[in-house]
Amino acid sequence: QVHLVESGGGLVQTGGSLRLSCAASGIIFSIFSMGWYRQAPGKQRELVASITGGGSTNYAASVKCRFTISRDNAQDTVYLQMSSLKPEDTAVYYCDAARGVVYWGQGTQVTVSS
Repeated sequence: QVHLVESGGGLVQTGGSLRLSCAASGIIFSIFSMGWYRQAPGKQRELVASITGGGSTNYAASVKCRFTISRDNAQDTVYLQMSSLKPEDTAVYYCDAARGVVYWGQGTQVTVSS
């Protein structure tokens, strides 16, 4: 059974930082592309960042230079380091694992106060 468990969300002031973690189990983590998505109230879920098994990364334009995605294949964990946070970054953040099929975590709330 596949589980993706996000952690690290919370309330932070504008300009602050948070690091999200997503621990995976039930998959061969190293061969999956991992991604972080977010969904704000009333909006569609959007891609924030992704990283392939080989370490290639992709970012949404709105977070480039502020967020960094990384992975630790030994720990089966993907991270999202978020800096210079803005109120518009407020959302539920989800991680996914993709390789033909897609698995999702339950999400973690990030709230950035102005």
